Amino acid sequence: MSGTRAGALARAVGHLESGAFLDDLRRRVAVPTESQEHARAPELRRYLDDEIAPWLGRYGYRSEVFANPDPAGGPLLVAERHEGEELPTLLTYGHGDVVRGISEQWRAGLDPWTITVEGDRWYGRGTADNKGQHSIVMAALAMVLDERGRHGFNSKLLIETGEEIGSPGLDAFCAAHKDRLKADVLIASDGPRMRPGHADVKLGNRGGLAFDLAIELREGSRHSGHWGGVLEDPGVILAHALASIVDKRGRILIPEWLPQSIPPAVREALAGLEVDPADPGLVMPDDWGEPGLKLAEKMYGWTSFIILAFVTGRPENPVNGVQPDARARCQIRFTADVDPETFLPALRRHLDERGFGQVRIERIPTNFFPAWRTDPEDPWVAWTMASVERTIGERPNLVPNSSGGLPSELFARNLGLPVIWIPHSYGGCCQHGPNEHLLQPLTREALAIMAGLFFDLGEPGGMPL
Repeated sequence: MSGTRAGALARAVGHLESGAFLDDLRRRVAVPTESQEHARAPELRRYLDDEIAPWLGRYGYRSEVFANPDPAGGPLLVAERHEGEELPTLLTYGHGDVVRGISEQWRAGLDPWTITVEGDRWYGRGTADNKGQHSIVMAALAMVLDERGRHGFNSKLLIETGEEIGSPGLDAFCAAHKDRLKADVLIASDGPRMRPGHADVKLGNRGGLAFDLAIELREGSRHSGHWGGVLEDPGVILAHALASIVDKRGRILIPEWLPQSIPPAVREALAGLEVDPADPGLVMPDDWGEPGLKLAEKMYGWTSFIILAFVTGRPENPVNGVQPDARARCQIRFTADVDPETFLPALRRHLDERGFGQVRIERIPTNFFPAWRTDPEDPWVAWTMASVERTIGERPNLVPNSSGGLPSELFARNLGLPVIWIPHSYGGCCQHGPNEHLLQPLTREALAIMAGLFFDLGEPGGMPL
């Protein structure tokens, strides 16, 4: 094999500086792949058929686009470049769908489907989540191939188009295509770094479970002057039920929801991590949440509970009446150290013991994703950390799991491989909102990081023992 690591990194950076990377990303952002909009279904397929598959084909990848086994989900693309049975196999993942463009909410002069460059910021829907990030991975693979003439490993890419609606069908697809997706490791890019100027290596994600608490006492409201103070008020009852779950400073009061402890290897990884609030005006008081934990431990090593919405009556047009019902949508975020199947039974016992038997618990099955954490002592973790450090000249952050959701667990469970994420966005990128953007300096470094990692994987003995 010919070529050098320095040459691969130079090609990756040159790909950015020449404008070729931006040209690729412009085409991809221009495809309005809003998976939440049924009318956009043809765009999801077009993104895979007309953009991703042809681009990969120029680098020797054979692609196939599959219908989703779940009719609610969009198509999936699997691309493969096979170089030898004796070589390690890399699997990477990305999603081509985006959230709604909400163009009316973007700042004047910006459009979600057209990349606008302002200084170091590239604005456009999907630049950060996730078109920009899987484009970085694809470009790094291509630049290593250009430098070396071959990768020195086998590689497979899985691009789905339903992540923003909960990845329907992805679990079943991976289970049905285990052999086709078989690999030694999954390394992919999604989500933000903790700080824009310092690289992260993340080993999974927290899980999420949503449920409603609801109480219905009667049909219709009753005159507040006649019946106030006499009839039970569902808003008051539900407010007290919610207040029994956490104390006034956000500490969770249901022991079954909490880890018994933060594992030593996880606590060690979190010890030196600094959380970037991204918004200078964002206040994160030390006394909110679990006492005795540092901020990073609360975000990445513990359980959190929030109320997403709480309604009784008609807030937009209140009437003078004792209301008949109340409802709250709640969410738990949790680590791999707890069992989410115990959460709602524990909540039922907790509410009953405190006299809230009238309050129903309704699980929201479409708003659940499991937690996963690759063992920080897995050899692939040390290998990845060393490769990134070699490229950037300093040790990256080792983050045991992201605070948000990723499909880590389904890959690990179905395919039996370690899952590692190297994110290339940052907390202030505005993903899912107006003015989403990617940072050019971060992208430059990201291309070098991924090119260095893929070059190292193709070296003789590159696969960790």
